[in-house]
Amino acid sequence: MGTAGVYYVMVTSTLSIFRGKKKPTYGFRCLNIVLWLGFWAVQLNVCLSRIYLAAHFPHQVVAGVLSGIAVAETFRHIQGIYNASLKKYFLITFFLFSFAIGFYLLLKGLGVDLLWTLEKAKRWCERPEWVHIDTTPFASLLKNLGTLFGLGLALNSAMYRESCKGQLSKWFPFRLGCIVASLVLLHLFDSLKPPSQVEMVFYVLSFCKSAAVPLASVSLIPYCLARILGQSDKKSL
Repeated sequence: MGTAGVYYVMVTSTLSIFRGKKKPTYGFRCLNIVLWLGFWAVQLNVCLSRIYLAAHFPHQVVAGVLSGIAVAETFRHIQGIYNASLKKYFLITFFLFSFAIGFYLLLKGLGVDLLWTLEKAKRWCERPEWVHIDTTPFASLLKNLGTLFGLGLALNSAMYRESCKGQLSKWFPFRLGCIVASLVLLHLFDSLKPPSQVEMVFYVLSFCKSAAVPLASVSLIPYCLARILGQSDKKSL
């Protein structure tokens, strides 16, 4: 789902930049075909790896791709996420977390345990250490909530307003620098694995890690690059 959503945004944004307001040319049509072929090739490889390596079912990966595209297309037309206050982001995060916990406790009170597959896997799996805690519903929930809250922090920070709402944000070298720096930082974040011995500690650190990713890529990195480029411009003058 995440891969489909991210790559869908990248493809549609690239096509909108190269198309502009002009009539589509032959070169643009070729670019359109190449990008969409690449998109579906990536999705096919991700789906196959999920099925054969991560033990997902085919209907799960297909539903994930379609859901990712649907989410990306929906939020593409919603500009309110850029103007929402930090209070709204906090309240939405708190509401989703409270609703999920309340629903889980309600089902558990009715005799339905949503974590029953984890218990079965640990009991019957030949290699119990292969059962990762980050595959539990709560781990996915806190990762998504952390990303949402981190995005709210980033979009409402002074660093974002100073670096991404000026003329510098439209400069291509600045955008390219932000992309490269973000990719490097994301690989560093990906290499950090929270300790999984204590579930509560793992969940809290997963939330913080997921919140730090959009905060760094949306506000911190553009701010630092804007300061560096601003100082270099002053020296050249």
